This record gives sequence, structure tokens and C-alpha cells, in this order.
Amino acid sequence: MHLSFYSTLRWKSAFRSLLSWVVGLLLVAQLWAGGAAIAEATGVYNLPASVDDSTWVIDEAEILSRFSEGSLSTQFAELAKTTGHAVRFVTIHRLDYGETVESFADQLFEQWFPTPDAQAHQVLLVLDNVTNTAAIRTGEAVQATLTGDIANSVAQETLQVPLRDGNKYNQAFADAGDRLVAVLSGQPDPGAPVVAANIQTEGTFASAEATKANVSNSTAWVIGLLIAATVIPMATYYLYQVNQSSS
Repeated sequence: MHLSFYSTLRWKSAFRSLLSWVVGLLLVAQLWAGGAAIAEATGVYNLPASVDDSTWVIDEAEILSRFSEGSLSTQFAELAKTTGHAVRFVTIHRLDYGETVESFADQLFEQWFPTPDAQAHQVLLVLDNVTNTAAIRTGEAVQATLTGDIANSVAQETLQVPLRDGNKYNQAFADAGDRLVAVLSGQPDPGAPVVAANIQTEGTFASAEATKANVSNSTAWVIGLLIAATVIPMATYYLYQVNQSSS
């Protein structure tokens, strides 16, 4: 039988209400996904406003073991006691939008050590574990032994080699710490790690399974809701037609 005029109006009204509800859910999901990404980002404001001789390692990204943190802190405390030079390591998880690890390190160095005198004996090494990029900043007094070339090599070679070999964060920071302590103590620079040649015989592209595993939960929610926005109205209309035909 044909739908009556009032039945059609009721169906259109119900469809509009359902569509508005689905669109609202999609907007909430997108806002939630965006807010979650922003909440995960780390800015200088997330870290302590200042540091003292009890703080040597700040593992904001939570990638170091307690043993590694304790070992590094002991090393750096002894170095500061014997040489007056202070080394601090900072790890973060995800930078603010538009921020780089270099600009983050600059801001943090200035925040913790605002004057040339305060900066003079300081070394700051920062790593973002999302991109595994690092930056190092040094004060003027340490640059006589820790030259710019050596400092850059520590951040871009000593630290990076274990990271390229399976994200070995504990080893990476232990190696960087050992090299910095040796150089700042007046010992010969042990140099960057020697990397053996490794010829790849297989493709280096991520597998389909690995790619799928990297898709965020927020993206999955948005896709699911988009599908629901298409299927639910169609199914509702179909059921409505069936009920009207059978009545």
C-alpha cells in the first residue's frame, strides 16, 4: 500500500532526527580525537620550571628503566661533584604542533638556565621518542672540552645508533652518558659507535599487519561512525518501508 502524506512526514522527521544525531556523534568523535592528540603533546610548560642537583634525568616519555635512570643520575651527580659540569637528559613523547626538538631544547635550556653564568657549565640532551630526533645544548664553559662537533656527534650518532637498531633506549642513553662523562672529565673522546655494514636483502616496507597496528583508536572510531552514518539511515528506511507494506 502507498504511504500516506502524514506517514511520509513522520518518516522525514524521524530521518532528520537520526541524521542530526549521527552528525553530532561524528563531531564529538573528531573533537575527541583532536583533543587526545593535543593532550599527548609535550611542551616546556609540562616540565618542571627549574631543576637542581637532585634532578638529572626527566623521562617524560617513560622509555627508560628505573635502573637506567638511577645509573645515569649517579654518573651525572659524580661528574658535577668532580668537574662542576652538569649533564641532564630529558625524554618527551610528542612535540606541540609546529615545535621541533631543537626549538624545544632551546626553550627548556633558557627556562632552566636563564643567564649566561647559569648556562656556562650545563649540558642538556633532549629526545622526542615519537620521531626519535634529538637535540643537545651546551654552555660556554663546557665547550672547551665538549666541542660543537663532539656534542652533535653524541646526539646524532652515539644516541641514534641503538635507536635505529630496535629502539634500544636504555642502551642509547647509557652510551651517550658514558661518552659525555668521559669527554667532560678530560679523558680522550671514545668517538661515535662503529656501525657494521648491513646489506638489506629484503624489502624495508612495513607489512600490512604492522601498518594496521599503527592506526590510532581515534581514527578507527571516526571511520566506524562514518560507516554507521551511511548504513543506519538506509536500514531504518528499509525497515520502515517493510513495516508500512505489511500493515
